[in-house]
Amino acid sequence: MGRMHAPGKGMCAFSSHLHIIKLARKGLTPSSIGVTLRDSHGIPQVRFVTGNKILRVLKSNGAPPPPFPSPRAVAVRKHLEVNCKDKDSKFRLILVESRIHRLARSYKTKQKIAPAFKYDSATASTLIA
Repeated sequence: MGRMHAPGKGMCAFSSHLHIIKLARKGLTPSSIGVTLRDSHGIPQVRFVTGNKILRVLKSNGAPPPPFPSPRAVAVRKHLEVNCKDKDSKFRLILVESRIHRLARSYKTKQKIAPAFKYDSATASTLIA
């Protein structure tokens, strides 16, 4: 296990890579992988154990990147179908979707997604599932 206050990694560094890859193949996002490792395996910070962040471990092992359209946007939109007068949720949806548009613009310049990619809220729920 990695040490929080020292650079030593112990014997656990490689097995942590395997846990991260296994959880990613199940479809977990990097943040939920970190929560699982913290709660179930007693790893406080993956970076201290492996020397890399979770996303970098996934990239080096060729695991697919996390899903692009935010599940939060889909959940807020679903909430607004039932509670259409919820003004705060409408505002939060605008913020979340503007973040998605900004990320898409950035990913297009870095060629991480197709140049013709267009976020559409109607098809976002099918991309998540």
